Amino acid sequence: MSNSNNSSSNRINVPEAKQGMEQFKMQAANEVGVNLKNGYNGDLTSREAGSVGGQMVKKMVEAYEQNLTN
Repeated sequence: MSNSNNSSSNRINVPEAKQGMEQFKMQAANEVGVNLKNGYNGDLTSREAGSVGGQMVKKMVEAYEQNLTN
């Protein structure tokens, strides 16, 4: 699927959720030992960025599974 209008598919659809997602990202980064700063983090290595994203997915899956058992 091509995205020819250069819009990002990574937008947060609920503006109120932006702060929560930022906190979640910072928490995940802290858990895997990656030092994120507010704003631009383009100086991260692919490994560091992947570790943060992977930790976020792991936590989301755990929360979903926990929700299924309750």
